[in-house]
Amino acid sequence: MKRIIKTDNAPKPIGPYNQAVVAGNFMFISGQIALNPKNGELITHNIIDETTQVMENLKSILNEASLTFEDVVKTTIFLSSMNDFNDVNKIYGSYLNKETAPARETVEVSGLPAGVNVEISMIVML
Repeated sequence: MKRIIKTDNAPKPIGPYNQAVVAGNFMFISGQIALNPKNGELITHNIIDETTQVMENLKSILNEASLTFEDVVKTTIFLSSMNDFNDVNKIYGSYLNKETAPARETVEVSGLPAGVNVEISMIVML
């Protein structure tokens, strides 16, 4: 049986999906983009602020399930340009403990929802 995780502290889904779903011993967090949940503003003016908002959205979903970044076992980062890799990596890494960081891949894609530059999804162990 699955359980849906929802919080007002992260953006509402912009399509037919949920912020996160718990199934068995894992939580699957949908890809988050830089939508500010308080005012609906899409942050794309620079990659640092955009990535920070994405990570804050992920943190809010983790908090709603009483979890932290320490519980994350797998991350996927989607970038519109690998030229942003170093800046995204710096912000992403600031939220994680290097010793316990999750497995990860980072891929460049031809397009992301709403024209954003970064989207991040996570798999979390309960």
